[in-house]
Amino acid sequence: MDMLSNLQGWLKIIYVGFAFCLAFFLGALKGLLVCPVAGLILIIGNVGVIIGLFPAHVAWTVYTLVKTNRLDIPLKVAIFFPLPALFGLWLGLSIAGSVLVGVGYGFFTPWVSAFEAFRNDNEYKKLFHCVVDGTWGTIKGSCTMVRDFADLCYHSYPIFLKEIRESPHSNELQPLRLFHVPGCIIAGLLGLVVDIPLYTVIAVIKSPYMLFKGWFRLLHDLISREGPFLETACIPIAGLTILLWPIIVIGSIVIAIFSSIFIGLYGSVVVYQERSFRRGVAYVIAMVAEFDEYTNDWLYLREGTILPKPRYRQKKVHSSSELPVGGNQVAGGKFTSASADAPAMLMPSLAHSRSVREAIQEVKMVQVCL
Repeated sequence: MDMLSNLQGWLKIIYVGFAFCLAFFLGALKGLLVCPVAGLILIIGNVGVIIGLFPAHVAWTVYTLVKTNRLDIPLKVAIFFPLPALFGLWLGLSIAGSVLVGVGYGFFTPWVSAFEAFRNDNEYKKLFHCVVDGTWGTIKGSCTMVRDFADLCYHSYPIFLKEIRESPHSNELQPLRLFHVPGCIIAGLLGLVVDIPLYTVIAVIKSPYMLFKGWFRLLHDLISREGPFLETACIPIAGLTILLWPIIVIGSIVIAIFSSIFIGLYGSVVVYQERSFRRGVAYVIAMVAEFDEYTNDWLYLREGTILPKPRYRQKKVHSSSELPVGGNQVAGGKFTSASADAPAMLMPSLAHSRSVREAIQEVKMVQVCL
């Protein structure tokens, strides 16, 4: 009996290894075949929507800026100057994002689908879905993403601008004090100079913790048959997660650096809202501390942060469009300080497991929102 059980155990190990290798190479082959078609559909479609609707977006935005009563004439004139740069930034980032999403979606979706096929019970179905899944479905999915993105640009954005023009707060003028314009500019530049390097340093220093803690948790689940390794059919998927974990860590660093640009620029908005250059500088400093505390919580490091976290809010912000980055408003117009303004960093939770397909669906939603 012992010899038979040992033989069964070895056969199961051999089966899992063979299944993983089969799904790995077959999924990569499917990705190479499907990516040119699905990726080109998504890239050409999204870029066509971006360029085709760009004149309309410019006209709608300028019309809204002229018609809204929320801003007085000096503020409108001040916004008009950086508007061409913002439109150029939108073109560059949206086209680059479409290319990255198209290539990533076209290649990784068929690859992951090959591993998802092992969730089936029947061996024939496993092999069949390992070959078929993620081929035609990925191509149809790319068409759906282009359609949703076009709907967002053609319908949702004009509705958003209309709400700004017809907002009940439109009669509340927010006059621009020219005295604060230099402070707004300096605070925005200071946010870029301070936040981008410090965010990069924090993300790079803590990335080894994320890498090795992630591997440790996944290997622990593999040995104890917990989490994603609870079922034998899920082991190939979890094995792929172990292999791709360094890519996830690198992606979290890139997203942290990218988000620091907008978080730093928001310092100029804080100066304008609070009518205080000192509070804008406090915001820039506090965001670094919030980011450090946020990553400590996600990586289960020590609580809090040793960095200074000055208070930068004094008065109530009137509308949702003026909320700070990541802010959560509570009763009385105050904001929570622990995690309200914590910047976003791609940091997958190490305590929960779920289907890889669900994670891909979230990536689709992020691409549509962008």
